[in-house]
Amino acid sequence: MYFRFAPFFNNLNKIAIPEIAECYWDFPCPSLFDPTTVLREQLERSSLACTIKPGTRIAITAGSRAICQIDAILAQICGYIKKLHAKPVIISAMGSHGGATAAGQRKILNAYGITPERVGAPVVCSVKAVEIGKTDDGMPVFIDTEALKAEGIIVVNRIKPHTSFRASHESGILKMLVVGLGKERGARSMHQRGVRGLVDGMPQAARVIMRQLPVLLGIGILENAHGDIAAIEAIEPSEIEKKEARLLRRAKQLVPIIPFKKIDVLIVQQMGKDISGTGLDTNVIGRRMIAGEPEPKTPAISRIVLLDLSEHSQGNATGIGLADIITRRLYDKIHFEKTACNVISSTFLERAKIPLIMPTDKSAIQLGLMTCWAADPRAARIMMIKNTRCLQHFFISKSLLSEAQQINNLHCCAQNFSPFLFNKQGHLKTYF
Repeated sequence: MYFRFAPFFNNLNKIAIPEIAECYWDFPCPSLFDPTTVLREQLERSSLACTIKPGTRIAITAGSRAICQIDAILAQICGYIKKLHAKPVIISAMGSHGGATAAGQRKILNAYGITPERVGAPVVCSVKAVEIGKTDDGMPVFIDTEALKAEGIIVVNRIKPHTSFRASHESGILKMLVVGLGKERGARSMHQRGVRGLVDGMPQAARVIMRQLPVLLGIGILENAHGDIAAIEAIEPSEIEKKEARLLRRAKQLVPIIPFKKIDVLIVQQMGKDISGTGLDTNVIGRRMIAGEPEPKTPAISRIVLLDLSEHSQGNATGIGLADIITRRLYDKIHFEKTACNVISSTFLERAKIPLIMPTDKSAIQLGLMTCWAADPRAARIMMIKNTRCLQHFFISKSLLSEAQQINNLHCCAQNFSPFLFNKQGHLKTYF
């Protein structure tokens, strides 16, 4: 709904927006100084030199997420395969993303610098998948036709908490095998049974794939709360399932969080598929919006105001339904076909529902304050973040200051509270 009638705006314009101050959260973030060197050493210690034969075609997966240094990581793997006199090829592995088209998936990879020139190997994007078997539960398992052509497959992915469920395996190497390489058919098959299908079906489907395809190695990447690489590990095929579960437990200790238990209005400057699979990371905002599944207890956020869609998301607004209020400029960037394709494959339709649409950033924030159940909007607990991946730098209102001062390594400019700055069109100035 897009409000245009004058009486409403007369009331809305009376809502005073509290002042905000800048905060920096210097939480401990273990990181690797030189991830590509660590990876090269692990590749040299792996079994690849024994399993890869000269002249063979080795496929390496590349997904749709903005993983730190992913272009350099893929280039390192391609370079090592060439030293073994084999032929590396990058294949897109992103389920239904990119509108489930080869051109859309290539555009995503190009945006991350994953090009033949950068990685030193051909980059092949295909959306064709064929059924190769069934799980014990009778769920069909699909695989990319380009992967089937390869004499060896190296699966590369970040390991992190999933945005829809909790299990021993969530988002990582197994998911890349089953959903990423499964293309749109595999993504839809795995999601058709909802959360239970993902929890139980994904490991089963991965076992089917690893029994039938020449998976040579898994590369698991962990990122810290700053988005830098905390660990990278080359995993032998027989150990992928066990070691991924261990790495996931560590990943859960590294993810960024909102440090406050209760927020009246959370202002998010941008969402996008490059930021999270759900546009807004559900583990950060405390909302999953899956029918029948419990919501996280914290943080409790009354209103989420979402201002923009990232460029790298290419119009895919999956997860927009997690917000309460959006701006017109965000709405105008939505590519409804890409969004629908992604959301229908996931089956979590609630996440594609369109929130209330406001013409400007200012009116969106004011509507959030009007409806957040705060007794006095001027004393509302406001937090503003760039996105749900970048939480070391944010802004808060005075009502959160005392709580912020109790948090270790959180530094707030308590003397510098100032009004939100809007231009003549009612849009925020650049804060991040």
